Amino acid sequence: MLALTWLIFFTTCGGAYGLEPLIGAIGPAWAIALILITPIVWSLPTALMAAELTTLMPEEGGYYVWIRETFGPFWAVQQACWTITCAVVWMAIYPVLFVTYLTFFVPALSTSAVIRWLIAVLVIVLGMALNFQGAREVGRSAEVSAYLVLGAFVLLLVIWLGRGPAPSSIVEVLRRDLASSHQGALLLGLSIIVFDCSGWENASTYAGEVDKPQRNYPRALGFALTVLVLCYLLPVIAGVTVTTSTAIWSSDEGWPVISQLIGGRWLGILVAFAGLVSMWGLFNAQLLYISRLPYVLACDGWLPGFLARVSPGTGVPRMAIIGFGIITAVFAALSFGSLAIIQCLLYAGALTLEFLTLLVLRIRRPNAHRSFQVPGGWLGLAYVCVAPFAFAALLLFATLRDWRSYPVQLFVVAAVAAVGVALYFIRRKMAAARSAIS
Repeated sequence: MLALTWLIFFTTCGGAYGLEPLIGAIGPAWAIALILITPIVWSLPTALMAAELTTLMPEEGGYYVWIRETFGPFWAVQQACWTITCAVVWMAIYPVLFVTYLTFFVPALSTSAVIRWLIAVLVIVLGMALNFQGAREVGRSAEVSAYLVLGAFVLLLVIWLGRGPAPSSIVEVLRRDLASSHQGALLLGLSIIVFDCSGWENASTYAGEVDKPQRNYPRALGFALTVLVLCYLLPVIAGVTVTTSTAIWSSDEGWPVISQLIGGRWLGILVAFAGLVSMWGLFNAQLLYISRLPYVLACDGWLPGFLARVSPGTGVPRMAIIGFGIITAVFAALSFGSLAIIQCLLYAGALTLEFLTLLVLRIRRPNAHRSFQVPGGWLGLAYVCVAPFAFAALLLFATLRDWRSYPVQLFVVAAVAAVGVALYFIRRKMAAARSAIS
C-alpha cells in the first residue's frame, strides 16, 4: 500500500514543484485561497469517486472501463482520447520542468532551446526504460523519490522558521496583495491549480496490478491527499514571506531561487536536486498509468492490435510506452503555460463523465458490492458530484472570458475532440465491414 500511496502522490502532486507560476500569475493571496479550496471542491471529490468506482470495478483500464460499462463505447472512446491527450501534455511538462531545475546547476542551458529539448528527450527515454520493468519497479522508485522530495521541503520549512521572516508576516503579505490587481490571469491561474491538484482517478488504470485494491486504494488516496495539501500550502506560505516577485515565482526560477533566498546557496542546490527527482517520479508515474489505456482500447478493437501485446514476464505494454515516449518528445517543445491550459480544458470534460458515471451506477447498481462507498449517503454523493461541476462551470466562464488570449490552445482542444469522434465512427465502420465480409 505504501508504494501505491507514493505512486498516487507522483500521479497527482510530486511536491510543490510546478506551483510557482500560480503565485506569479494571480498573486499569493488568491494562490493560497485556491490551494485551500481546490482540494475540497476538486481533489477530494475526485479521490472519493475514484475510490468507490475502483473498488466496484478494479480492472485494467480503470475509468475507460467504468464509462464503457455505463454509457457505452462512444463516450468511453471520447473520454480515453481526452485523457490520453491530457496525459501526454502532463508527461511533456515534467521533462520541461526537469530541465528548468537542471538550469539552476548549469545556467548556460538557458541560452540553448535545442540542448534543453535534447535533455528533455533523454529524460523521456530513461523513464521509458524504467517503465519497461513493470509497475512494481516504478512504485519502488516513486517511494524513494517521495522521501527525498518531502525531506527537502521539510528542511526548507525548518530553515525558514529558524532564519526567515516571522510566520505572522504572511498576514501583511496577503493584505498588500489583495489591494493589487491581477488582470486577465483567471484562466491561466485555474489551469495551473487544476494541473497541480488533478489525477486522482488515474491510478485506477493499473488496478489489475495492485494487491487487494478494494482495501488499499481508499487508504492510499486519503493519505496522498493529506500530503498534497500540506506539501503545497506550507512551502508557499514560507516562500511568499521572503519574496513575491513575479520574476522569481515562475517556471524559469521558482523553488531553487526561493530556497536560496531562505537558506543560502546550499539549500537552493538541495531543493533543485529534489526538483529533478520530483520531475523524474512524476513522469514515470504518468507514463505507467497512461500506457495501460491504449492496451485496453486495442483489446476492444479501437486501436491497432499490436498495442494489445504485453511482455510475458512483466505484463508491460511495451509498444504503448514507446508510442507515448515519441509523442511526448514532440510536446516537450511547448511552454509550460500553453501545456497547462490544454490539459485543464480536456481534463475537466473527462472528469465530468467520470462523476456522471458514479451517479448513474449508484442508481443502476445500488446493491453491488463496494468495499468503499462515498460516505454520507445521497448528501455525500451530492457534494462529490456538485462541487466539481461548480468548479468546471467557473473554468468554462474563465475560458469564455479569456479565449482571445489562447486561440492556439483552444484549437488543439477542439482538434482532439474531433479526433475522438472520428476514431469511433471510422473504427466502427471498419468493424462492420469485416463482419459483412465474414
